[in-house]
Amino acid sequence: MDRTLLAGERVLWEGQPIAGLVLGPKDFILIPFSLFWTGFAVFWNAMAWKDGSSLLFQLFGLPFLVVGFFILFGRFWADAYIRRRLFYRVTDQRVMIVRQGPFAELKSLDIQKLPTLELDERSDGRGTIRFGSCVSGQFGGRAQILPVLDTVPQFYAIENARAVFELIRQQFH
Repeated sequence: MDRTLLAGERVLWEGQPIAGLVLGPKDFILIPFSLFWTGFAVFWNAMAWKDGSSLLFQLFGLPFLVVGFFILFGRFWADAYIRRRLFYRVTDQRVMIVRQGPFAELKSLDIQKLPTLELDERSDGRGTIRFGSCVSGQFGGRAQILPVLDTVPQFYAIENARAVFELIRQQFH
């Protein structure tokens, strides 16, 4: 990430999202829903193939089965995969989010021009810092199945979130 620094820019903090399985509040809805969805898709496909229904009828259920398995299992793998390739940096001038690998991306926000700064902190000190606000949508604007890909730039699921939040706030002055 060193080539992303501007001349004279100093790094104040670097980090990554936590590794492993991360569950959020919406998982209390998504997990039961995905169990129901996948169970129904398995039943549908088993009955369609067992009864010797038409090929069109048999194939109709397969996309629902694939979506069910993704929502039930795949989204956790995809989330962990993306987080392993995310790097965050706070400098004296900017906040940066670097995603490596396929679909590599660099987001750089001038620290003096951040629209808003939001902190969601857990009792263990981990949390998410959002650089902007998203208030539309059923889940407070964050209805994505993969929260790490939220449309609002963020430092997602980091350790010592409050300390990083305060460090960024200090740069405003």
